[in-house]
Amino acid sequence: MTQQTTEPNFGPHEFRRALGNFATGVTIITAVSPEGEKVGVTASSFNSLSMDPPLILWSSIKGKPSCAIFESASHFAVNILASDQMDMSNHFARQQEDKFAGVEWEEGIGGSPLFPNCAGRFQCEAYDKLDGGDHWIFVGKVVAFDDFGRPPLCFHQGSYSMVFGHPGSGPAVDSATPKITSEGRMDDHLFFMMLQAVRAYQTRYSPKLNTLELSLIESRTLLVLNDLPGSDAEALIGHINAPLPEVREALSNLVDRGMVAGEDNKFELTDAGLAKAKDVWKLAEIHEKEAFESFDEEQMNTFKSVLRNIIGN
Repeated sequence: MTQQTTEPNFGPHEFRRALGNFATGVTIITAVSPEGEKVGVTASSFNSLSMDPPLILWSSIKGKPSCAIFESASHFAVNILASDQMDMSNHFARQQEDKFAGVEWEEGIGGSPLFPNCAGRFQCEAYDKLDGGDHWIFVGKVVAFDDFGRPPLCFHQGSYSMVFGHPGSGPAVDSATPKITSEGRMDDHLFFMMLQAVRAYQTRYSPKLNTLELSLIESRTLLVLNDLPGSDAEALIGHINAPLPEVREALSNLVDRGMVAGEDNKFELTDAGLAKAKDVWKLAEIHEKEAFESFDEEQMNTFKSVLRNIIGN
């Protein structure tokens, strides 16, 4: 049989954006070289592979200095980050001389660093290395693990996310069975209500961005640079609520499309970027008006005051 191949008719930016529809966890993979050099990288490519033997996998871009250490290491560790460890994710995504300086860790099997307060941890023997295009796929045999059961940090469509149980996943409830009100506190808890409100707001807003041919993170990047020209990628993280690699990817996409210009890692909008940012603001204002049309001015002023006070605290 002759194998037929079809060349893709899409670009890498569109492909990456489509892949963003698949929500993933966030991990920090660590290892130590035979010479004792530690390495740690933020990765969302971690996945289970086999139960017998117990195998997991993850991937790294070929040619990175850190990749060479993983190729030579006898062991590596997968630290699954908890929902309150965004700073750890961003820290290990940055290029820096010593990522472990000032970071609490303990030595695992084969010397691989393990971090406290994670959702879970897997310690692995190097099992195989597979060619995956521009990535190496590392397969590890799990020799020890920790299951802390903490809520995990997630990543979806360019932003950090959190996990919540789907309301339709529970068992069917007989209408004659009395409800236990003490178990439904999420429905009346302000933190969960705010998260659900942001998610609902964003879910209705994201499809509108498709008309501007922008992802959510690209649109946020334009709006932040519109107000804070000259910012670098790290300065944008807190405003965009996304990992550093995704911010850099968004900047790269926008530079390629002529909307952003950068010099010495300081970015600002071009004329095309300013025009597109204006379109994004207009779309955001339209969506805001639709979402809050049932509230009067006094209610909106109170709502904004509450938000400002929470942000300030």
